[in-house]
Amino acid sequence: MITVLLIGNGNIASHLHAAFLTADHIAVTKISSRNLEHVPYADITIIAVSDDAIAEVSSQIKNPFVVHTSGACEIDELKNTTHKGVFYMLQTFTKNKEVNFNEVPFCLEAENAEKQELLEKLGKIIGKNIYTVNSTQRKALHVAAVFVNNFTNHLYSTGNEICKKQGVPFEILHPLIKETASKVTSLSPEKAQTGPAIRNDLKTIKNHLDLLNIQQQQIYTILTKSIQDGH
Repeated sequence: MITVLLIGNGNIASHLHAAFLTADHIAVTKISSRNLEHVPYADITIIAVSDDAIAEVSSQIKNPFVVHTSGACEIDELKNTTHKGVFYMLQTFTKNKEVNFNEVPFCLEAENAEKQELLEKLGKIIGKNIYTVNSTQRKALHVAAVFVNNFTNHLYSTGNEICKKQGVPFEILHPLIKETASKVTSLSPEKAQTGPAIRNDLKTIKNHLDLLNIQQQQIYTILTKSIQDGH
């Protein structure tokens, strides 16, 4: 049995707590980062708080092994005096949307082999995609994730605005979105690239720009140039 103390009230903490509660061989306790006066003992203490709060919260923890869940923070940003580690799940977490942890990559880091093995054991209880990733690699993965997730979602929002303006439902684009995401699981993104930018179809590009507002034109122009420069 692995005892886990989970600190935090956000989306990651909530989803992890739910997964640990239903898992065998894990005894989990969850507390708020504002309630650290009497921190219970645990084999692994997981700090699932904002990046800016990691140092302050971890400095108050005396438990033997403390880890954070951030993709952007190094292991040394933990300020506890005991063993340190990272339990980073490379996935987007949304309130009230169920997460299948078997499909989530667990990017783990610890200061020694014994603690690394303990983190891997914990990860394998609720998931199956386990990776050893150091702080530099994890930060690079986090930046890559911003491009493929956060920036992509912003482009979905822009596409939705264009559809609304012309009175057509955004749902028409859903099959295209699914196919685009599916293709990069079997092809490299470079080979999957299509569209007027890679074809250098100047007439179509001009027609598109004429339909857009100034902000959308800027985004379209930057991405078009980036595609063309990359090919």
